[in-house]
Amino acid sequence: MADRRIRVLIAKPGLDGHDRGAKVVARALRDAGMEVIYTGLHQTPDMIADAAVQEDVDFVGLSILSGAHGTLFPAVVQKLRERDAGDIVVFGGGIIPEGDIPALEAAGVARIFTPGARIEAIVQWVRERAA
Repeated sequence: MADRRIRVLIAKPGLDGHDRGAKVVARALRDAGMEVIYTGLHQTPDMIADAAVQEDVDFVGLSILSGAHGTLFPAVVQKLRERDAGDIVVFGGGIIPEGDIPALEAAGVARIFTPGARIEAIVQWVRERAA
């Protein structure tokens, strides 16, 4: 990825209607020099995977506050794999209990950022992972 900008898709899966956090992360990544695509609210795992493949992204960042992370995050990972895009790194954030994180990681989510995570830490993690 050294010869091109890092491309990140930020998505809000499910029926969660609160996207302030997603927009803050999207803007921070953009301000850090990355190309960011924000898909908006109420995305299905299929819609997210399709957009990720069409946009040729390196990362998919998922944001959720509704509690459906245990179903929706693994579904996005699976849909990417079904499209031969399992190399796209999936990370997430939102209201996610610490106890749920190991299952999400086992399902293929590379990192979970919980409330209180510093924006700078998210940007740094994406940069380091891209390298």
